[in-house]
Amino acid sequence: MSHFILIGHPVGHSLSPAIHRAAYAWLSANHDYQLVDAPEQAAVEAQVERLRRGEIEGANVTVPHKRLALSLADRVDPSAQRIGAANTLARNEAGEVVAYNTDALGLADVLGEMTSGVSRAVVLGNGGAALGAIVACQHLAITDIVVTARAFKDDVARDAWPHSAEFAELGAEPLAWVGSSASTRQQVAGAGLVLQATSAGMKGAEGGEALADALPWDDFSPSTVVYDLVYNPPETPVLARARERGLVAEGGLSMLVAQAQLAIRIWLGVLPPRSELLLAARQALEGRQ
Repeated sequence: MSHFILIGHPVGHSLSPAIHRAAYAWLSANHDYQLVDAPEQAAVEAQVERLRRGEIEGANVTVPHKRLALSLADRVDPSAQRIGAANTLARNEAGEVVAYNTDALGLADVLGEMTSGVSRAVVLGNGGAALGAIVACQHLAITDIVVTARAFKDDVARDAWPHSAEFAELGAEPLAWVGSSASTRQQVAGAGLVLQATSAGMKGAEGGEALADALPWDDFSPSTVVYDLVYNPPETPVLARARERGLVAEGGLSMLVAQAQLAIRIWLGVLPPRSELLLAARQALEGRQ
């Protein structure tokens, strides 16, 4: 039996066990997947050491530890190096911990045909998920990307905006928060793709309605695509508002499954069918509503 874990804080809400166990069932493999709540850095370091010793075969990493996971690895795959955060850790034959990021490729794969012809994207948020969203856009050949976050305040110098330099280095343009800047609202209105990469609207989190109110819905094109990385609840305020206007809108469950597929391929060398994993994820989510 091989052992895999998810490291984060909190993790009790995660659907990852259902997704991974469905993959192991498809493989007819007696593997195990457990949640590890790691509230502080020392707890994350302890799990990385378990991986380094071979006590576990792989780890997924979720908020708020993706940047930390990258720093703790012995080697960094280009997928994680570019984003500056890791969501998957594996142990190589030399016993080294290798950091990967499957978020961007997973999201790009999901967006795929939905974004055909899109030339401009806006990313909401300034955390690790937003960094992955920018790289996903670039995988889709979308190079005109702006990022706007509540922490990007008009009355604060741009070089003091948290993490704004990271976004600029990736090739995205940081803009003042769309909810308080008329000029940003004008630029966001021309986007063919809106990626919601904050926790706003997540079950148990605040700010979903305020975030939805911040967007210039009346100015979006009928062809604008809205993707919310939040998957619980399935219908966030942003998604509800988008669908009211007839826009293509999708929640983050499909990305969650896609990035899990890629992590499993890193660990086990096989890519399980997405349909099997998506069904398991939906059933697990419905059981919590």
